[in-house]
Amino acid sequence: MSNSRKVVVIGGTGLIGSKAVAILRNAGHEAVVASPSNGINAFTGEGLDTALTGADAVIDVSNLMSFDAPVIRNFFATSGNNLARAEKAAGVRHHVTLSIVGTDALVQNPYMSGKQAQEETIRASGQDYTIVRATQFYEFLETLADAYAVDDAVKVPDIQFQPIAADDVAAALVKVALAEVRNATIDLAGPDRAAFASVMKDYLDAKGDTRAVSADASLGYFGAPVSEMSLVPAGASLNGKITLADWLIGQSSVKEEEKA
Repeated sequence: MSNSRKVVVIGGTGLIGSKAVAILRNAGHEAVVASPSNGINAFTGEGLDTALTGADAVIDVSNLMSFDAPVIRNFFATSGNNLARAEKAAGVRHHVTLSIVGTDALVQNPYMSGKQAQEETIRASGQDYTIVRATQFYEFLETLADAYAVDDAVKVPDIQFQPIAADDVAAALVKVALAEVRNATIDLAGPDRAAFASVMKDYLDAKGDTRAVSADASLGYFGAPVSEMSLVPAGASLNGKITLADWLIGQSSVKEEEKA
């Protein structure tokens, strides 16, 4: 008897979604790439009923980049309600949502407010779920460096940081989706914790970026005030295996292959 499962990945063409799809398929599972470009739209509900037929689990890594809180809250809440309705109708066993560590305390950030709405929607839906809150991705460090750039320097909040590789996030989401339902929220973080400024300096040094890096206690995180532990797990967490150093080596290898 086959152990193959059908898993629908909402946002399956994005950074995390595409990696999750690859992991599922490599393990012999049926992975449905769900995105508006494929005629499957969680926000409008288009194509959901057909896509979810026979599915065992849904991994929701859908995304909307906006700094308009009402817009992004509406996107995540509407998508969540549409997914829960379609999942219950199709008999889907498990809904897995990717969220962000620290969401509750950072709702003054519009995006975090949207993720909070997403979490609240699935908890209230009656659909069995697991919410996985991840720390920031290594792949986001360049964006952070640019966001906190001041003249020829980079000034970041004076907080702890524990970033994680997108590969580890995708692997964890797949593992959770195929496991038993938790009806709870779990945290996911990278293997190493350090000061944000230290992580940023290591990243920029590896790239040959000579900008000075410093910590500024007056800075928040994209509109939200922060404390030292705002962006790292407060208690037990799942942890990725890929260190920043190893990830940077991997990125260099990819660039060398592209040049060849």
